[in-house]
Amino acid sequence: MDSFQLQVIGEVRSCFKEKFAIPRQPALAPAARGIIELRPPYNQPHALAGLEQVSHVWVIFLFHQALDQQHRLQVRPPRLGGNQRLGVFASRASHRPNSIGQSLVRLERIDEECRLHISGIDLLDGTPVLDIKPYIPFVESVPDAWNRIAEQPPALLPVDWQPAALASAREHARRLQEPLVELIEQCLAQDPKPAYQQPEPSRQYGARLHDVNVVWCYPEAGRVLVLLVE
Repeated sequence: MDSFQLQVIGEVRSCFKEKFAIPRQPALAPAARGIIELRPPYNQPHALAGLEQVSHVWVIFLFHQALDQQHRLQVRPPRLGGNQRLGVFASRASHRPNSIGQSLVRLERIDEECRLHISGIDLLDGTPVLDIKPYIPFVESVPDAWNRIAEQPPALLPVDWQPAALASAREHARRLQEPLVELIEQCLAQDPKPAYQQPEPSRQYGARLHDVNVVWCYPEAGRVLVLLVE
């Protein structure tokens, strides 16, 4: 069998409305929240029975905005500065033979509409979900595992705020009932710009989180300044 079809079982409603500034791995931004909305017939209580006993789940999904991109045998991971090439199977890049990804996320709760509320996500809004599987610690937590490509968490940049931007972020956080300040800091501390760029202090970057536009700059190397939240 050379090919087969997969069925989409639901979609992710995410705080990330565009690809830029999404954490490059799950769990790096605990304040990043989303909801998995299941399609019939999977949006039924008996399909989720027992899942309330699980703290984390694997979400198997489709890189839906990479479907029309050329698949590559080698990629340039941001982790390695964007200049060193690795085989595609040594990375988690979206340019994959079948555009399938997986994320380990925290399951916060399941609501009365059988929607899964999740956090620590790295998923774009509208991401098609192919499957959900429970995380099993005694099987999947390997104490002596190693990965010499990514041995340590990425170094975090300090994030400073213009006073007006911080006040605006707090106001939007109250309106949204979401930890917006923490989300902005957790995402920007990981330096979402392309690794090879060395921007001038005057250059501004922007991203959309929830329904809010966030604008920042790098006033000096290794430091982020949030300029605007609107």
